[in-house]
Amino acid sequence: MKIGVLVFPGSNCDHDTYHVVAELAKQPVTFLWHDSPSLENCDAILVPGGFAYGDYLRTGAIARFSPVMQSVKKFAAQGGPVLGICNGFQILCEAGLLPGALMRNAGLKYICKQVHLRTETVDSPFTQTLKAGEVVKIPIGHMEGNYFCDEATLAELHSGDRVAFRYATPEGEITREANPNGSLDNIAGILNEGRNVLGMMPHPDRSSEALLGSADGFEIFQSLVGTLAIAR
Repeated sequence: MKIGVLVFPGSNCDHDTYHVVAELAKQPVTFLWHDSPSLENCDAILVPGGFAYGDYLRTGAIARFSPVMQSVKKFAAQGGPVLGICNGFQILCEAGLLPGALMRNAGLKYICKQVHLRTETVDSPFTQTLKAGEVVKIPIGHMEGNYFCDEATLAELHSGDRVAFRYATPEGEITREANPNGSLDNIAGILNEGRNVLGMMPHPDRSSEALLGSADGFEIFQSLVGTLAIAR
């Protein structure tokens, strides 16, 4: 088993993500540079947070054209698991691996704080160790985290059980007050049709150890590792 962490100019959570896989999950992991098409036979790809290519034009707009992302698209099309976190979510949407777009936060301000998420589906490689309706505490840190899609796409996400997480109260209630960025239907994370690609704005990499204020995010990495182990 080997997991790859993408590195773009401007990535700033690549080492955090690498640390979780290497030191906490105790799995082989390697960095994958943006201008190389090789995925080095990795079994899963993690697209970390940051500001890929400085977020010029708009978030993820340049990163989608990188050589490594062309390989990631082929990898995902073949069923390979891909997790995009924060800027990684934005890149996956720009690359067409996930539907919709991430817009400026409703308050037009950068937000960095702990939030609560309700687990909406456990039918994915990234959530299978969680329980449906389980609330996890995971921080956000973004300016463009306001998820939006058209009505037809939203209907498809719901009918296909493809909403992975929604912003909620600590008790699991979906309220306007619990939504930090104006995201449509309180959506915090979604899956592709094949269920092997997950994009989420909150940072499980920043919440995988109790000393960071929550270890809930580690469940996502643990779930992925468990899925890969079964597949072997």
